[in-house]
Amino acid sequence: MSRPQLESDVRSAYDEVADSYADRFRSIEPEEAIDIAMIEHFGSLLQAPKKVLDAGCGAGRMLPVLAAMNCDVEGVDLSPGMVRRARRDHPSFTTTVASLTDLPFPDSCFDGYFSWYSTIHLPDSELPLVVDEVRRVLRPGGVALLAFQSGTGTRDVSEAYRRHGHDIVLERYNRTADQVAAALSVGGLQEVARLERSAVSPHERDGQAVVIAKV
Repeated sequence: MSRPQLESDVRSAYDEVADSYADRFRSIEPEEAIDIAMIEHFGSLLQAPKKVLDAGCGAGRMLPVLAAMNCDVEGVDLSPGMVRRARRDHPSFTTTVASLTDLPFPDSCFDGYFSWYSTIHLPDSELPLVVDEVRRVLRPGGVALLAFQSGTGTRDVSEAYRRHGHDIVLERYNRTADQVAAALSVGGLQEVARLERSAVSPHERDGQAVVIAKV
């Protein structure tokens, strides 16, 4: 792409692949043990009543994971196709179509904000808008987790979907943990933990990172 990727591009792409994605990734199959440990650490930092937003929930595979940590969790996703699958596969959870840059919630209504690889298709110019919404919806003492592929530059991730019959165009924006932590800091959240690890072959092309921050 010669221009920054638009939300409409991402929405269309994930609407197209929603069923294939949901059928392939039903739970935490792609995650390494250390990734799960960071999710558990996030859960341990939450204050009661542990009301958590799964921001970019996709087809909802992480909703039961968070619920198992005694979180009262609901999800939002940009893609109506993904939300359709989340409602079908995980009907006990509330899921809504929404943009991460314009969340349909009042101020200070969540104890946790969980973003599991959901900011990776947003260009750098939109990351501050996401952080503003993170800060707005979190209560004092609230905790945010952002997971993403680490590094710099962009990746064309379309080919992986084309191999499964989906003719889409989709880019991913890699960022360093320092970049994400700095964006959170500017938005009023202080980093409390991070993970940076190498790619695990053969299913990962880039390193992975998780940053946890508190209001």
